[in-house]
Amino acid sequence: MQLEERVREVFAQGGALSRAAEQFLEREGQTRMALAVAQAIEEGGALVVEAGTGVGKTFSYLVPALLSGERVLLSTATKTLQDQLFGRDLPRLIEALGLPVRSALLKGRASYLCLHRLELAQRDASPERASQRTLAKIEQWSKATRTGDLAELPGLDERSPVIPLVTSTRENCLGAQCPQFRACHVNLARREALAADVVVVNHHLFFADLAVRESGMAELLPSVRVVVFDEAHQLNETGVQFLGVQLGSAQALDFSRDLLAAGLLHARGLVDWQQLAARVERAARELRLAVGKQWAGTKLRWTEAAPEGIPEQLWQGALDEMQDAFEQAAEGLDMVTELSPDFVRLHERAAELARRSARFAQPCAGGSVRWVDVGNQLRLVESPLDIAQAVKSRMLKEDSEDPEAQGRSWIFTSATLGDEPQLRWFTEPCGLEAANVLRVSSPFDYPQQAALYVPRNFPKPSDPAHSAQVARLAGRGAARLGGRTLVLTTTLRALRSIGDDLRRQFEQGDAAQQLEVLVQGELPKRVLMERFREGGAHGRPGCVLVASASFWEGFDAPGEALQLVVIDKLPFPPPNDPLVEARSKRLESQGRSAFNDYFLPEAAVALKQGAGRLIRRESDRGVLAICDTRLTAMGYGKRLLSAVPGMRRLDSEADFDAALATLLS
Repeated sequence: MQLEERVREVFAQGGALSRAAEQFLEREGQTRMALAVAQAIEEGGALVVEAGTGVGKTFSYLVPALLSGERVLLSTATKTLQDQLFGRDLPRLIEALGLPVRSALLKGRASYLCLHRLELAQRDASPERASQRTLAKIEQWSKATRTGDLAELPGLDERSPVIPLVTSTRENCLGAQCPQFRACHVNLARREALAADVVVVNHHLFFADLAVRESGMAELLPSVRVVVFDEAHQLNETGVQFLGVQLGSAQALDFSRDLLAAGLLHARGLVDWQQLAARVERAARELRLAVGKQWAGTKLRWTEAAPEGIPEQLWQGALDEMQDAFEQAAEGLDMVTELSPDFVRLHERAAELARRSARFAQPCAGGSVRWVDVGNQLRLVESPLDIAQAVKSRMLKEDSEDPEAQGRSWIFTSATLGDEPQLRWFTEPCGLEAANVLRVSSPFDYPQQAALYVPRNFPKPSDPAHSAQVARLAGRGAARLGGRTLVLTTTLRALRSIGDDLRRQFEQGDAAQQLEVLVQGELPKRVLMERFREGGAHGRPGCVLVASASFWEGFDAPGEALQLVVIDKLPFPPPNDPLVEARSKRLESQGRSAFNDYFLPEAAVALKQGAGRLIRRESDRGVLAICDTRLTAMGYGKRLLSAVPGMRRLDSEADFDAALATLLS
């Protein structure tokens, strides 16, 4: 029986899925996507699928991939989604289909406990008391864990300063020379991945490997016949982070600290380690001082030879000093490399950091853009404008005569990949113009389940009073609903302002009206999501969550936990961002409109993502409020409105209040 026929049987009423899942409903869109994936697996090549919320795209690609009998690589946008796919969706489906399939989970180094570095951290007497408690907790857990995946350690804050101390990086890993090599959790995960039929990774790991061929997928990918990217809309922005070059003052300081510690431990007195480490630290400090304090918190554009506003001679001198400091450190390490594997890795790090310093002293590579991230530390970045060339040459290998590369199937899917039929927002920067494209609509009845409100008499987005009015509208809605409200902002300034206004309204007023106001950044994301979902239950107050950035997508609160989503402004990309500016200039040099071909599609996709937080199931109901009058006042508003699911429109404040009241009935 051909793959497409077997897939059709699984999704049919009475098929394997309906027998395994009580709530399974046969959906035409889900089956259509699954058949397209099956065809792509049989024929090879690339398929791009935009599958609206509720289609069930996970099963649509998993079923044909598993039934094909081919070796499969699945990549997700985040480690959270990766854990969900590996821990829940895959096991359920493998059992339902009755297949003898082995699956494995593979993350990047920073996700796994490094036993060697844990020992080093325990020897260091400097950690403060809180860090010592965390180290003790990790040490106790290390005796019981099999995987070493830190996500499995309850109560560990993903922002903990201890995590970098007990995990490895490509730069500081000792490899086969490590005394803990046989027990290494990273190597165990890689060995299991190489032995598995289905391997679940994330986009960061995939592109990190594509850039440096280091993570273990250099061995894995050639043996894989089917590659699936879920949440593929993040591919371009993830890829450019890894396909460029970075050099940071924090990297220099980390190297200096490791250099001094290893030198004093293994070769005290043989080299002046204090002097070498101090010179690297001084070079990093001088580079930061060359930029000055006035640019703090900005991305500084890079002109021909130096960042904008920085004297060229001062900047080049600081880079030369950085290169000299790393080269001198490499010379010192060269004398003692035979004494310890630590020195071998440190020598490689010094040489690589010296090469990067030299590269940033030279002109920027063609097709790339440079800038400096200015904070407490500096980060020098050279980035390609997109991943198109890398996808064509390193993934699809369009010019390769290798039959294995030509026969590989590539599936790219997400709920949001553009705002027009060819999905050019996604396919162009990803080099997938020749891919087959399929769009599957959401099965949700949006006119019945949701309403859209764009307030007419509202301050313009540039008006200083705008954020206060957003807080007032969100507060009014939250008060009616007893919480159940998510406010999505486009800037951190608005995040803080709206959060403060809502707290004054709910946490300092009438006790009967008190709600818990959660603000992104004050607690780990995982904790915020759990607290919000529990709002109003078990005697807890209802919740209002004010968030930005990562909460526009990947935040799922189905049911009555979330019934009002408020978006403060249209999410256009920041025009003064160096990468955005470079992409705009490239389009204009091609005779195209940067606004129509870049800014509008970016805003449409982000708006679609934000709006998608509201309705997650067929039984969900809610209201979406977009507090930006440009949606109705400007000509381009129609294009942006068409990107939002087809909710019924509310024309007045009275309609808004009535819709909220309906949600309570």
